[in-house]
Amino acid sequence: MQRGVPQTYESLSGDSLAVSRRLASRAAGKMLGVGMIMLGLLSALLASSALAASATVGLGSAASFSVLGGSTVTNTGPTTMFGDLGLSPGSSVTGAPHVLGQTHVDDAVAIGAKNSLTTAYNSAASRPSNGSAGTDLAGQVFLPGVRSASSSLLLSSGSVTLDAQGNPNAVFIFQIGSTLITGSNTSVVLVGGAQACNVFWQVGSSATLGTGTRFVGTIMASATITANTAATIHGRLLARTGAVNLDTNTITTSNCPSSASGSGGGTETTTGAGGSGAGTGTTTPLPPIGSRTVGKTAKQIAAAKRRATARRAAARRAAARRAAAKRHRSKRSRSSARPALPHRRGSFTG
Repeated sequence: MQRGVPQTYESLSGDSLAVSRRLASRAAGKMLGVGMIMLGLLSALLASSALAASATVGLGSAASFSVLGGSTVTNTGPTTMFGDLGLSPGSSVTGAPHVLGQTHVDDAVAIGAKNSLTTAYNSAASRPSNGSAGTDLAGQVFLPGVRSASSSLLLSSGSVTLDAQGNPNAVFIFQIGSTLITGSNTSVVLVGGAQACNVFWQVGSSATLGTGTRFVGTIMASATITANTAATIHGRLLARTGAVNLDTNTITTSNCPSSASGSGGGTETTTGAGGSGAGTGTTTPLPPIGSRTVGKTAKQIAAAKRRATARRAAARRAAARRAAAKRHRSKRSRSSARPALPHRRGSFTG
């Protein structure tokens, strides 16, 4: 054995294997670190998306209004609204709808509400979409989020269902490029704890609710809103520039504590008599059903229902009388227009 020469040593192949293992370990560590960073970013993105989807639309001072029009408000028959009635910049309200809240026509309150409506409309329109609403809502079931339709959106028949999946703060926003139209006797159904105060329909032009429609949510239309005969609305009809046309409708204004601020949360309540600025109206917690008629007290509810029933019966009787008179006039007209028969000649002998 020579002095200075180690008795044992690692081979070159052993050194190479150790280096390879160290390099592989370092690469795996880097990949794990990158993966953790990507997972964190994805989690943050999902969290921000969920937060954006859960944010409701703040209506500001427009929250107390059942009807808010731009050019005019017209009414036919016994319409009842449980919130406020507002109009600006127009000044003509015709047909004497029964307003249990306050009426503001081209005053400071109405102007402020219209400004709040513009802010809420733009907020709803700017939300990122979670998917398409299609072209026809009939038979569809939607989970919370924002759905968009590039042009018109139709509810042709039956119903559309909004499912909150047990979350009472779930928000549903529909962005509609042009028109919203519902067929006769169609309905919007809330399930899974969904609340009408968290349902919004942002309409690029005009909305038309068919005869007997049971509608839920706040309609914010750029132009005109028309509610045909006996359509009921659990929400609001808010038109930015055009008219709101009513015909024997019941409009129940649905509020959450966050309806004005848009902060989210709270149990749904319905504004009774007194509206927003009265300070005397009370609110009653309501289960999330499609449409209802409520007031301040049970006695007022019963009285309002009796009046509405009497007005509808009177309207039906008046319509029947007009139809009978029209038939009678038509019958007399046909009788007077009938040509006279020629006289018969008598027989004679020459």
